Amino acid sequence: MLRPMLTACALVLCVFVRAQTSKPITPKFTEKAPPKLLPAMRTTQSIKIDGSLNDSAWKDAPLATDYVEFRPAVGVKEAEETKTVSYLLYSDEGIYFAGYCYERSRDSIARELKGRDGFGMNDYVGIIFDTYKDNLNGFEYFVTPLNEQWDAKMAPNANGNSEDFSWNAVWQSAVVMHDNGWSFEMFIPYGAIRFGKKDIQDWGVNMTRRRQKTGQQYTWNPIDPNVNGFLTQEGFWTGITNIKPPVRLQFSPYFSVYANHFPINQPGVKNLTSQVNGGLDVKYGLNQAFTLDATLIPDFGQVQSDNQVLNLSPFEVQFNEYRNFFTEGTELFSKGGLFYSRRIGGTPIHYGKASSQVGATEKLLKNPSESKLINASKISGRTQSGLGIGILNAVTKTQYATIEDVNTKDQRKIVTDPLTNYNIIVLNQSMKNNSSVSLINTNVTRSGADYDANVTAGLFDLNDKKNTWNVGGKFAVSQLMGYGKDGANENGYSHNIYFGKTSGRFNFNVWQELTDTKYAHRDLGYFTNNNFLDHGGRVNYKWIEPKSWYNNIFLNLNGRVSKLFTPFAGVKETYQNGSVNFNAELQTKKLWWVGAYLGYNTKQNDFYEPRKTGMYFTRNQSVAVGSWINSNQAKKYSFWSEVFARRHINFYNQLGADATVNQTLRFNSKFSVSHRVSFHPRFNNMGFTTLSGNDVVFARRQVNTIENILNVKYSFTNMMWLTFRMRHYVSTVDNKDFFQLQSNGKLQPLPGFTGDVNQNLNLFNIDMVYTWQFAPGSFINIVWKNSIQQFTRLVEPDYFKNFGNTLDADQNNNLSLKVIYFLDYLDIKKWGKKK
Repeated sequence: MLRPMLTACALVLCVFVRAQTSKPITPKFTEKAPPKLLPAMRTTQSIKIDGSLNDSAWKDAPLATDYVEFRPAVGVKEAEETKTVSYLLYSDEGIYFAGYCYERSRDSIARELKGRDGFGMNDYVGIIFDTYKDNLNGFEYFVTPLNEQWDAKMAPNANGNSEDFSWNAVWQSAVVMHDNGWSFEMFIPYGAIRFGKKDIQDWGVNMTRRRQKTGQQYTWNPIDPNVNGFLTQEGFWTGITNIKPPVRLQFSPYFSVYANHFPINQPGVKNLTSQVNGGLDVKYGLNQAFTLDATLIPDFGQVQSDNQVLNLSPFEVQFNEYRNFFTEGTELFSKGGLFYSRRIGGTPIHYGKASSQVGATEKLLKNPSESKLINASKISGRTQSGLGIGILNAVTKTQYATIEDVNTKDQRKIVTDPLTNYNIIVLNQSMKNNSSVSLINTNVTRSGADYDANVTAGLFDLNDKKNTWNVGGKFAVSQLMGYGKDGANENGYSHNIYFGKTSGRFNFNVWQELTDTKYAHRDLGYFTNNNFLDHGGRVNYKWIEPKSWYNNIFLNLNGRVSKLFTPFAGVKETYQNGSVNFNAELQTKKLWWVGAYLGYNTKQNDFYEPRKTGMYFTRNQSVAVGSWINSNQAKKYSFWSEVFARRHINFYNQLGADATVNQTLRFNSKFSVSHRVSFHPRFNNMGFTTLSGNDVVFARRQVNTIENILNVKYSFTNMMWLTFRMRHYVSTVDNKDFFQLQSNGKLQPLPGFTGDVNQNLNLFNIDMVYTWQFAPGSFINIVWKNSIQQFTRLVEPDYFKNFGNTLDADQNNNLSLKVIYFLDYLDIKKWGKKK
């Protein structure tokens, strides 16, 4: 069974040897040229943002042209008939960026209405500013041929520079379509960007253009994909003089109305309830670089429904964050992986204990699954010297469960979550050679007798002068105050360190991660387990110069091994698991992507599946294969599909598979439909079932999971759209045979067990959203949500019967209206002067 893995590894090693001995690819621009320079020019003329380029100010504006391709071909200059011409100016109020994107015909322009930051299958043009010239932090502004805007912050993360498109600024743009291309104009006020306070400044800058139908992307300053970093290859906008941001004070008051219906059908309890909310979001520029964001009496009732699942693992499910306040501009807070924003306003810490406090004549009447957020605020920015500072604070109110006496109807309340303050502070210093160091502290303080938590971590990420070699790591300590025995504090330690080569066709990374038995950052971060010592590495190789049948090829080989850092009491075994896998992907000339996976897992000792400290479950080795394909996404019809299978060797004939197909049909630029179906069967799956007295009971079971997601989008204009999302999820667990887990990690048949532990879960959600951006930063949202959850111990193997039973179950329907109005202090001031 190891022969395929050994063959693949040998093949990859041959490639690596070739990488070190063969001549490197020489890009079309032969040698790396010095960064391009664009002189800054101030204008005092009035420019109307209409996309036409007719204003006289553009006639003498500095010209940025001669864009260079960086994918799929590297270093090729634009063809004359599809060239890009752009201009850049600044004034006392902000920055003007405009240009013309030539095309062969109007039909060559890819365009689709997808909404703000909606991407889609669009051509686009954009500008990226590195205002601090640190090669790490940037601001991006893009516009499409149908005048839809994208904007983002660029900041480094564990995978390199990352674009945070949840960050939004208010700026202007306009586009005009022509028979031979499209022209655009953008105005970015200084309030929509951050920069230092020097009288004369030079900014890093680059412009980029994407032609979706050909898969080509160009930049003004050339980009070599073999070089680490995008901002490390920027040009410069020089001689920006005496610019000062205006007073940055913006308000977004909101008003919302909710109506909720659920057929409780109990005397004294209403099926139909309503709620009226009002609140305010505030942005205030504390100075030239720092901004205060605050949300007062927040309302997140219209965010997308979570993709709930039947969780058979010993660890909690990690959900996506959809609340704007916790997604927008939080790149500083994500450093170190210590911040999981869903902790704020998440499940009360004593939620699961409420049912155990119900007496013989009582019932649990109410037990809210989420804590109520009272307010939240954050301060973030970066000084001229490159010091980034981020402070986030949030407060949740005390949460109660209600217990009622069945006979007397008397009610009592128990605290499931105390009044809690969440805080995170981040200091991030940018250094030479796109390097940085950071200090992070997270703190959770609870009122009353519940424990408090504090985590402090130091991070470093250093690159050499040639931007080729990289070393970094994280050292963290945690304190759980009042958590241990007799209220003692528990102090833990964790670190990870890494070293690698980051530029060139061949690169690699090796790492170590250690966490002791008492370290935990679960209170404000996502955390699964501690007590491990892991080592691993990866090697990558790539071909990025298009050949006769492909555009590029990427290969990587990954390996890791894990053991317990400290053995459990009475358990000699410390080895946990090891794995190696090989991945390959390529893009064809037709812009299709194809990939393959081959993996091998060693024998595994799982110390968490038994849900009992000191016990472990031993799984035999396994091999896995997989592949995926993604058709040309620029076509009206496109799809992607992936299949994956894992087979355990001589282990109860266990086999698992995953298959997913996603199809998208774009009828026109306004209307699109996509559908994804996933099937995850598990044959003879061996896993934890229940605790029965002192016995840890496992089962051989058939697990089937199917997920169906339908998305429909219709855009009336680039400021008004309607989205419909429907998800049905069904997961069944049919237990066949039962086993008792032994102290040596093996299973002993348990034929006498009669527990009813089968599971059949159906989840159904509809999120239908009408959005109208009636003014810059101002929205009207009308949302309908439908939610059904059905759980039974009777397994129904027929999918369509499951779906029908789900639709027949009790449904929760929620209809809401929310109005958000954006107010800028400067506009209010102008209105006051006019009056």
